[in-house]
Amino acid sequence: MKATLFRTALLLFTGLLLVQADAGMLIPMDKVQSDHLKAYGIVYKMLSAGQRVYWLLNYRDGSFYVPGGERFSIDLHVAGVDFTTVSQEKWNAIQHIIAENNMEKVVLETAPEIAVYTPPGMLPWDDAVTLALTYAEIPYQEVYDKKVLTGKLDNYDWLHLHHEDFTGQYSKFHRSFSNAPWYQRQRLELETLATELGFKKVSDLKKTVALKIRQFVEAGGFLFAMCSATNTLEIALAALGTDIVAEVYDGDGIDPHYREKLHFDNCMAFENFEITTDPYTTSFGNIDVNQVNTPLRKEAEDFHLFDFSAKLDPVPTMLVQNHSSTIKGYFGLLTTFNRDVIKNDVVILGEVPGTKMVNYIHGVVGNGQFAYLGGHDPEDYAHAVGDKPTKLELHKNSPGYRLILNNVLFPAAEKKERKT
Repeated sequence: MKATLFRTALLLFTGLLLVQADAGMLIPMDKVQSDHLKAYGIVYKMLSAGQRVYWLLNYRDGSFYVPGGERFSIDLHVAGVDFTTVSQEKWNAIQHIIAENNMEKVVLETAPEIAVYTPPGMLPWDDAVTLALTYAEIPYQEVYDKKVLTGKLDNYDWLHLHHEDFTGQYSKFHRSFSNAPWYQRQRLELETLATELGFKKVSDLKKTVALKIRQFVEAGGFLFAMCSATNTLEIALAALGTDIVAEVYDGDGIDPHYREKLHFDNCMAFENFEITTDPYTTSFGNIDVNQVNTPLRKEAEDFHLFDFSAKLDPVPTMLVQNHSSTIKGYFGLLTTFNRDVIKNDVVILGEVPGTKMVNYIHGVVGNGQFAYLGGHDPEDYAHAVGDKPTKLELHKNSPGYRLILNNVLFPAAEKKERKT
């Protein structure tokens, strides 16, 4: 009798194991999710461990399905990320829903190698992407000019540009902060670095770095930039053959014929834009239609994400996955892109309807891709120099920060040969 009961219990236990083995896990990304940002970190951890994950585009706002992912249940509990166990029958039903609607199932296979272009010294402002990566516990490596110029970008799949001025004008902060110790230190460090790397001035160094970044994208890399890293990178690329920097920043004057020497073909996102060369204004030109400290400054308006065809346009669909189609407005040194100067082949992902204000764009360059997001911090309306960093534990469900983390996972959906 005992032996029979033992065999029955063993069979029941074995059957339970088989059911669990066949089961998958659904990580919902709609409004029931308690921590959207940590969810991206857990998915990245799964990919790093060799676990296949399905990104369910437009299904419950971009949820994730993990076949046989029970070994990560403790990690999910510790991170405070909601998930449910899904039977094979339920998974079949979900796939049917996806097949019959504007949805798609995308396989995520390999965790991308991530680099953040950031200066080594402390600056009196933070960066939204590094805040997001740190909170989500997604590992990244820091790179700066020396590593960029010596080919180290080849080791990475995804590159983010920290708040940076690629024109060599130190964010045009001379008028406001030229006497500030942090500004003087930053300037001295950059001038020393430029000399060490064989450049006569910082503007020449930054233009060379900008070109290397474009080449990284052309070779198959994924680039994500925010705030003034977007327009200054493009301006630097356009001005590769001329001098647009005033004497107060680089010791010599502006090329009087710089307008005729701009090459917009070098740019990835913008064309036919104007450049502001006045060294005492923070405006860089008309790429930004909501410029800080100028008469053009308006209230930062909420912007709306486009709804793409998941089956026909999976890439832009991935980049806009969210539990809210409206992102509340927020400022930056660059806040919104000027629709009039965006290249025709660039995809607009988010805009302020009925205006020239575009907040989020994506494009393809060579074998790689880029995405630009306007503004500085999605959860700080007007982040100023010296303000404390945003505490993301207070913004676990931020739609704006989700846009950043969509970009982090995006390369995992692409099978790429490692660069050598």
